[in-house]
Amino acid sequence: MTQKTRKSTERKDNGNCCSFCGTPADEVQLMFNGGNGACICSSCIEHGYGLLVEHGIIGDGGRTKGKGKEATKFKPLTKADLMRPDRIKSFLDDYVIGQDAAKRYMSVAVYNHYKRLLAKGKTEDVELDKSNIVLVGPTGTGKTLMARTIARLLHVPFSIVDATALTQAGYVGEDVESILSRLLQAADYDVAAAERGIIFIDEIDKIARKGDNPSITRDVSGEGVQQALLKILEGTVVNVPPQGGRKHPDQKYIQVDTSNILFICGGAFDGIEKKIAMRLNTNAIGYGTSSKQRVNEQNIMSYIQPQDLRSFGLIPELIGRLPVLTYMEPLEREALRSILTEPKNSIIRQYETLMALDDIKLTFDAEVLDYIVDKAIEFKLGARGLRSICEAIMMDVMFDMPEGEVKEFRVTLDYAKSKIDKAA
Repeated sequence: MTQKTRKSTERKDNGNCCSFCGTPADEVQLMFNGGNGACICSSCIEHGYGLLVEHGIIGDGGRTKGKGKEATKFKPLTKADLMRPDRIKSFLDDYVIGQDAAKRYMSVAVYNHYKRLLAKGKTEDVELDKSNIVLVGPTGTGKTLMARTIARLLHVPFSIVDATALTQAGYVGEDVESILSRLLQAADYDVAAAERGIIFIDEIDKIARKGDNPSITRDVSGEGVQQALLKILEGTVVNVPPQGGRKHPDQKYIQVDTSNILFICGGAFDGIEKKIAMRLNTNAIGYGTSSKQRVNEQNIMSYIQPQDLRSFGLIPELIGRLPVLTYMEPLEREALRSILTEPKNSIIRQYETLMALDDIKLTFDAEVLDYIVDKAIEFKLGARGLRSICEAIMMDVMFDMPEGEVKEFRVTLDYAKSKIDKAA
């Protein structure tokens, strides 16, 4: 028996050695004990992890890359999973109050987009284009909620990015490619799942061109970002830094094809009503003016057209890649009242559920709900204002009740007014 073999045998007889490499426990950083006396050292675990990464079974940070059949929770979309537009709208009705026009546009656009994905390779004569969407409406009307609800329905990766943080490449801020990095993260780094996901680009109006004419100097957070978005919106293969581009320059890039990613852009476009009114007044001048062309001044956004986005500051090339244009109606008093109680995840239900987790029954008087709505209209914050007002009313209750012996609480109008006056 050679000296090397004898040494290995002695280690195995010792019983506290790595079952793979035979190294004693006192010569490694950490030893893991398994069943039937089996052991594995930290060095062998590290070596095995490196092999898994090298063969593409797992990615950096232990995240799956979609090589295995059960890599992520996002399964390939099938025809049975795709709902018709009327069923999509019905699903949206459970979570979003009102906005019937926007729901119809969204339902048809999403249905056509994923029908296009399923028909890929079956329509050789006709190439189907993407149905990217623009949602225009005041803050708090449900733009983000509608996009998030659509993603939940289809079980596809979904990410929200803020256009205000984007700048042209080489300047302080985030590169446009970073929006795909976030989608990859939402997809657990499953590239195939990310390539059929949904990206909601919020505050798209904030990258509008600062002047009416193309800029001679650099408009790095406006026109420059719009130009950088063009290819991504239309569909191209992008080298995406999985951890963000500038802070980790040595990382390996992941190639993502954006041809099948649905982009939904939302923005308040504050002041665009004046441009719509100006266009409508211009069109109304002349002998051929009909009395049927009277404008509903209460909902001027319903007349929005692509040329209004151009006059606001979006470049024509970007508008052309966002073919579906719809608007969000301002929330009236009845809609705000319904948002409080009717949706499956309504604000009042959320508070009742939170308190029920502490075995406390919470109830609201009807006049309290009307008071919350009146305050939201006064503050002009839309549906988001409802939540902030409820937080002000409920803060002391949620702080004191869990430690007390009282197991039931009723929110009265006098109590709500006292808390709002205190916050003011």
